[in-house]
Amino acid sequence: MERRKRRFFTKAYKAEVVELVRKGGKSVGAIAKDLDLTETAVRAWVRQAEVDAGRGPAGALTTEEREELSRLRREVQTLRMEREILKKAAFFAKESK
Repeated sequence: MERRKRRFFTKAYKAEVVELVRKGGKSVGAIAKDLDLTETAVRAWVRQAEVDAGRGPAGALTTEEREELSRLRREVQTLRMEREILKKAAFFAKESK
């Protein structure tokens, strides 16, 4: 079976799908099949919507918190690279004296 190309969905589309699941009389699997989505993705969207609404398990990160965490991790990685560059520059400056 050929693997499907990864697709990206807007926040608005995900919110509409979650609303269909909440209001619809169909199961998550049926809605996923009707919309040509994976059941796993739809369940994850519903679970994340619950967390964002404050009804998720303790310690679960909201979407905003996840985005901030990703941004901070990228920033830390950049700062570490910059620090290594400065260490090497200082080392070579000391060697050239």
